[in-house]
Amino acid sequence: MIPLHLLADVPVDPDADTARDLLLGELGKPAYQEARPTWFDLASKAFGDWIASLRVPDGSGFSGLIPLVVVIIVVILVLVAFLVFGRPRLNRRSQYSAGALFGEDDARSANELRAAAARAAAAGDFTLAIQEAFRGLARGLAERTVLSTAPGTTAQDFARRAGRAFPALQAELAAGAARFDGVRYLDQAGTREGYDGIAALDRRVQSERPAALEAVETLVVR
Repeated sequence: MIPLHLLADVPVDPDADTARDLLLGELGKPAYQEARPTWFDLASKAFGDWIASLRVPDGSGFSGLIPLVVVIIVVILVLVAFLVFGRPRLNRRSQYSAGALFGEDDARSANELRAAAARAAAAGDFTLAIQEAFRGLARGLAERTVLSTAPGTTAQDFARRAGRAFPALQAELAAGAARFDGVRYLDQAGTREGYDGIAALDRRVQSERPAALEAVETLVVR
């Protein structure tokens, strides 16, 4: 219908072409253009219509079930993926690569711990160097999400778990944990040999791929 104010400016009985031109001119005004639906409105409506179409057919055939079956399968696969693999690895990295480390709240990265160990060794403080080096080894595996540490995790706990991921290094990992406990809790003096052994073990662990990447889990023991 042509607006009333437009009729006042046109002949009483315009021909078809004149009426069409006048109507198109009126609809081209900004007020009418702004009222047109946007692409987002159209897309939202199309998606809503598609969702509404996912209904069980009334016996007309199996083809009507296909869209609904596809959606259900996708949802099930996503849920299974979360149950089997857990959260994405990036989230795991942020959660497990910092925090408590053998009795101390330590947010340093593996490289920072290794650098601190090297500085302590250069200064002749091998007791501290051994502790920092073993922490660097553990933090490195946490950053790779091979395994994790948490409040209560001991060096021996860590060494046993790491030994499962690196079977060929089980004995060396156990020895490294014993050195850490010795200088940390038993007042044993650190030595250059002890530090060099842990530093070399850390380099081997960095260069080798674990036999089987374990699911990251929290180790809470005493």
